[in-house]
Order: sequence, then C-alpha cells, then structure tokens
Amino acid sequence: MGKDRHAAELVARGIGKTYGDFKALDNVDLTIGRGEFLTLLGPSGSGKTTFLMILSGFTGASSGTLTRDGEDITRLPAEKRGFGMVFQGYALFPHMTVEKNIAFPLQVQGRSPSEIKARVNQMIDTVGLRGHEKKHPSGLSGGQQQRVALARALAFEPSVLLLDEPFSALDKNLRGSMQDEMRRLHKETGTTFVFVTHDQEEALALSTRIAIFNQGQLQQVASPRDIYDKPANRFVAEFLGEINLLSIENASQESDGFLARYGDQTLRLGREAGAKSATIAIRPEYVTLGCERANAGNCLPVTIRSMTYLGKITRIEATTAKGERVVAELPTHTVPAAFAEGATAYAGFAVERGYFL
Repeated sequence: MGKDRHAAELVARGIGKTYGDFKALDNVDLTIGRGEFLTLLGPSGSGKTTFLMILSGFTGASSGTLTRDGEDITRLPAEKRGFGMVFQGYALFPHMTVEKNIAFPLQVQGRSPSEIKARVNQMIDTVGLRGHEKKHPSGLSGGQQQRVALARALAFEPSVLLLDEPFSALDKNLRGSMQDEMRRLHKETGTTFVFVTHDQEEALALSTRIAIFNQGQLQQVASPRDIYDKPANRFVAEFLGEINLLSIENASQESDGFLARYGDQTLRLGREAGAKSATIAIRPEYVTLGCERANAGNCLPVTIRSMTYLGKITRIEATTAKGERVVAELPTHTVPAAFAEGATAYAGFAVERGYFL
C-alpha cells in the first residue's frame, strides 16, 4: 500500500467538555504528530473516550480548539473530517458481505466501480481475508470481523484512523495476534493512528507515544519507555504497573546526579532522575536482593514478608526499617536458597533506575 502521504497532524488546545456541573475533560492540550501511533490510556471515566469522540466530531467540545494541519476543525461535522473510525463493537453491516462492507465508504465517496474493486481486493489481501470476501459478518470469527472493520476504515485512505477499544471483545491470544496486525498496518500505511484502551500492556506494545488521562485531565504524554520508567506523578506510576515508592529526605544535587537520605542510608540517583521531590520510584524488576551494606551504591536492609513463585520469576515482598514496602521480581533461578519469609536481606537498585515523583 505504501506510506500514506496524507497523514495529518492534530493539535488540541484547551479542550474541555462539561455535562452540567460535571467536567468530563478539563483544558486538554495535546499535539498528535503526523503518522504517529498515539494511545489514549486511562481508567474508566478518565475522559479518554470523550477526547476521542471530540477528535472524531461525534461529540462537540465545550471549550478549546482542534486543528488539522493548521486548519480549524473544531466545529466541522464528523462526516466532513474524513477520518476513519473503528468502534468497539466493529459496527459492520450484517446484511453485507465482507467485500461490500469494505466497499461502502468508497461508494459514498463516489469512486468508480473499477477503482472500488481494485481497492477492495487490495484491502482484503492487506488484512489477510482472501477466501472470505463473500461471507457475511455472522460467518466470521471475532478476529476476522475486526479485520473487516480495519479494512473498511483504511480503504478510503483516511488521514487519521481513530480506534475505540477495538480488541476488548477478543480473547488474550487473539488480542496478541491483532496487535501484531495493527503494528504492521500502521507501518505500511503511515496513517496517524489514535487508539483508546484501558489495557496498559497493549498501550506499551503498540504506541509511539502514550497519553494518560485521569479524571478528565491529561497526566503525562511520553514514549512507552519514558512513561514507564519516568512516571510524572504517583497516579501514572501506579497505573502503569506495580512500583516501589520510597519517602526520602534532604535530596541534594551533585555534579553527577543526586544524593538523598533514607533513614540512616544514603541513596544515589542519576542526572535523569527529574525534579527533586520527597518520593522516589523504582520498578520491581529493577530491584536486586542480596547486595551487602558494604557495597557501593544503593543498598537497604529489608525483611522478607512473602515469596511468590510465578514460573520464570519469583515475586518477593519485603519491608524496610521505616515500614515501607519493597517488591522485587527476580529470575527464579537466581533466588538464593537462604531466602525465606522473615529473613533479612539487602535490597538494591542501580543509580539510573530511581526517579523522583
């Protein structure tokens, strides 16, 4: 299919949405780059779907502006925006075959029969549905129906493709294969994708950037790696998986990073740790157990409270002398035989793995 040269940039400024006294969205500023795969992530009621509906034109904003490549489309109706849309329930026409479902938006555009036929055949091959083109949706599996919905949305080469939790009805294995398909389609088409999900792993796997919403407000926008390893606040840190939060004192900046006190211990953080605060965060997979107090680096005495065998990894929960919880996820084959509930160990983390919240 080749890269879509018409992928659009969307810029939202001060977007708000109110329903009576309720603020569904509160002054959201967000630039969606041309050709990027941006995922809107957050819990139920966070505002992510409302924002997607405002992008699509199906819902009007109460305040703010939305532009596409510099053109104000804030009040442009959905049918004139020319965006593709894939809904949670697929929204296929049950009385139409696969090829007729895919052809429908091209017919609405008034394209010639020969152009429609060629494009439909191309899309059927692109999404791997050759041999199913004469079937109706009722004769397809959930994954096949999802492929039809994607093919129909991409058939008319939209500048933006909006996807509202399209995999929520699929089982785990099928979700995985459809995620692979989505990555491939994005790479092939170059279209700007805006994807809504509440699944953190899905967001991390698919996106070039993730925008996290909570209570109508945009919390952080960053690459999957940065948003996971460098959360901007406690909500982002805890929403994207388990994390250790340690309350520190007297953080000071040094030439090569930061120093902070934790009880009678000194902790070091790298130059990329962020703005100084009273809390540092470390993901469980970056915590080691078994360092010794005499070693250089970050090393805290802890008491092991529980050990959970999870196959390849073992999850160990411990507490520090201050009573704060520390969780470590260790490769099972590296766990010392001496580790047991009630035992004392030393928890450590690399200088570059701790971040201020």
